Amino acid sequence: MSVPSPAVIEAMQRASALLQARNFVAARDLLAHVLQATPDFAEAHRLHAGALLALGDGAGAERSLRQAVASDPGWAPAQAALGELLVDTSRYAEAEQALRRALAGNRPFARAALLLASLLNQQHRFADTLLSTAAFADDARADPNLLHQYGVALNKLERHEEAAKVYRRVVAALPGNANAEFHLAVTLEAAGRHREAEKIARSAIGRGAGSPEARYLHASTLIATDRSEEAEPLLRELVRERPNFGDAQLNLAQILWMRSGDAAVATSELDAALLALPGDAVLLSTRAGVLATTMGDEAAYQSLAEHVERENAPFPLLLAASHHSLRTDATLALSLADRALRTAPGNQGAHRARIEALLGVGDAGEALREVETLLVGAPDDQQLIAAQTTAWRLLGDPRYGELCDYARLARPWTIATPPGWSCLTDYLRDLAASLERLHVLPRHPLHQSLRNGSQTAQNLLDVEDAPIRAFFGAIDEPIRRHIEAIGHGDDPLRRRNSGGYKVAGIWSVRLRAQGYHTNHVHPKGWLSSACYIELPGAVTGDNPDRQGFLKFGEPGHPTQPELQPEYFIRPEPGLLALFPSYFWHGTVPFRGDDTRLTIAFDLVPA
Repeated sequence: MSVPSPAVIEAMQRASALLQARNFVAARDLLAHVLQATPDFAEAHRLHAGALLALGDGAGAERSLRQAVASDPGWAPAQAALGELLVDTSRYAEAEQALRRALAGNRPFARAALLLASLLNQQHRFADTLLSTAAFADDARADPNLLHQYGVALNKLERHEEAAKVYRRVVAALPGNANAEFHLAVTLEAAGRHREAEKIARSAIGRGAGSPEARYLHASTLIATDRSEEAEPLLRELVRERPNFGDAQLNLAQILWMRSGDAAVATSELDAALLALPGDAVLLSTRAGVLATTMGDEAAYQSLAEHVERENAPFPLLLAASHHSLRTDATLALSLADRALRTAPGNQGAHRARIEALLGVGDAGEALREVETLLVGAPDDQQLIAAQTTAWRLLGDPRYGELCDYARLARPWTIATPPGWSCLTDYLRDLAASLERLHVLPRHPLHQSLRNGSQTAQNLLDVEDAPIRAFFGAIDEPIRRHIEAIGHGDDPLRRRNSGGYKVAGIWSVRLRAQGYHTNHVHPKGWLSSACYIELPGAVTGDNPDRQGFLKFGEPGHPTQPELQPEYFIRPEPGLLALFPSYFWHGTVPFRGDDTRLTIAFDLVPA
């Protein structure tokens, strides 16, 4: 490209000023004159495209941008502008190529990184976002908008601690910005750092982040720091302002249920909202979920039955009805899952509901084919692996015994006595006292496995208490020995074994008489656990019927034929049971007046 003359440079300066002044017609005409004299001037083509685009001539703008990149293919601003126009016209594959070209030269264009990150995130290609834009995000002068997109990708990949560091940079770059603080609070809440999340959420709201989502986040952080009495009025205000705010309704129902133990009280706000919005799918499916825990799946299904009998029943109701009908009528559950898939083809939740229903009617072969298709996109999903092993067991496939070798992979260990305590008994006594203080609501939460008991809301990683802090040192050696015993291989458990671990979530459960855990798996874990702190006499004494035992191998949903548990671990104070997160596990109810106090946690590879 030839060097432009002083007259052309002066004309370009005038054109730029006209664009800034929003005098697009004059800018267009002046740039057209410049291009008659210098038809290969890429910057003139780019500015001309901007004027045309502002005047509504998208086709003309695209022609100018294509002439710009043809004149100077290595000029990143023109490639980025073309990519942005292609994104706006939904030609995403071409847009990605142009944006990658804008990043590939000797002087890559930062705005192209932002546009590419946004495009990849829209397509749920979060790992690609990180790979493609890491160099720009690492730059100390990175655009806060790019950092936000980078943080979105990290959060979607559940790398919350890394995302928190990114959002702290955004907050530092935009001091006083309510949205920046809101996104940091969201990330800290996802990372289990509820106390800090609560402070920042409160600050964001004080700076103007008054959206329902921001206020809901604040309420969630209050619940997670055992301040449900403060969260309740916030949630009531939200659901009256937006009655079909499903998450707010669910959390309010959970507070009401855990405090009262009364299903009618738990659903009171949902019932009021349904008077105003009868037939609302979000409200009906949320209410059914509350009833499933408080009154059972049959009551939950009956609350939906008349709605799903209609030919045009909405997807959320079909999916919920499939789940809640499974225990009593697997054939009906399969029919509802099929209808849900016809309503929302390819929906992952509907495919998973169909898999469970197929196992329920005894079609393990078809269930296995569905599972294996989903595992291609989510190879570490423990719920899918559990469904796969269940299908193998029903089919008599020897791979079941390899992946579910309970005696070798579900092992009991004794935790260490932490420094500062003379014996394990003394430590467990102090730890039990600390945990009891955290069990502030008497009843089990919604959508959890425990029945007749309570569960701490707080992430124990976020609790500053000496016996609880000491617990992490007490379990370290048993965890490392267990990981070493697992070994390495190419199956879903061993191929992830890096030798290290990270606690992904940790909580305490207190069961009362007849308390138990329903059979379940931990979908996002790698290894899961049960550590016994305090046990009732019915468990520790003569116990021929295995009261309170940890059991493995019995699926959490019906199968045909019915499958029984295959392995048990007897609890003892100070015993830590570790096992793959895809193992179906639950507990046998116990009798008596004592309570059973445990800590449970999930581990992921580090």
